[in-house]
Amino acid sequence: MNKKFVAKTLLLVVMALSFVVSCTSKDQLKKTIEENPDIILNAIEKHPKKFLDTLNKAVEQARSKAREEQLAQEQQDLEKEFDNPKKPSLDKSRVYFGDKDAPITIVEYSDFECPFCTKGYNVMNEVKEKYGDKVRILYKHLPLDFHPLAMPAAQYYEAIAMQSPSKAERFHDMIFENQQALKSKKEDYLKEVAKKVGANVSKVLKDKDSEKVKDIITADMAEANKFGFSGTPGFLVNGVSVRGAYPFSHFEKIIEKHIERMKK
Repeated sequence: MNKKFVAKTLLLVVMALSFVVSCTSKDQLKKTIEENPDIILNAIEKHPKKFLDTLNKAVEQARSKAREEQLAQEQQDLEKEFDNPKKPSLDKSRVYFGDKDAPITIVEYSDFECPFCTKGYNVMNEVKEKYGDKVRILYKHLPLDFHPLAMPAAQYYEAIAMQSPSKAERFHDMIFENQQALKSKKEDYLKEVAKKVGANVSKVLKDKDSEKVKDIITADMAEANKFGFSGTPGFLVNGVSVRGAYPFSHFEKIIEKHIERMKK
């Protein structure tokens, strides 16, 4: 067995067990292993299964502790945002899915080509089904560079929105429900869906390249970056951040807490 590999492996164990070892003893152990790897090599050769079992257990404990710390930090950050919510632009001229006067606003920063955003779309449907007119969703754009169809899809969406909010919403739904068709047919599929929802396709093709559409998408991307969203999907639930395609239960907890706070 390679001595360098053994030394590195044992150091991983030391790191994994660091939450039960003092800094001084950990440093001493690290130095001993680096200077005398033969001690460990001999022990491993005599008890390989025991060593691997110990290593796997230590790594799992370290991962579990790291996850607990991450969850605790996320919960702490969440609590702070309930008291200090982020404040996105809520332009009345934009397309809202749901009652425009709903007490809960979910701003979604998304990418039409992103598979995780399809998961986000499905979760938002669950949210709408449970909360009805208590929730409205404002779809904003964060097209990622490595998704070549994301920007064109965002442009089509906003161009259709200039004609009809309801047609834009149907366009949005059809793209996410048939994302594979978007990838295979590319921009032809965007034209196809625009036609299916009843939009004036000639006008869409003209408006999608307009300064108005460009400014909307640019502003959405800048706002997402300002709030620290670098990947998709990202959400603000009445100003409280959700970073990623979390399950419905996560949104439910946040929404219920907002509703409880509104009663006070």
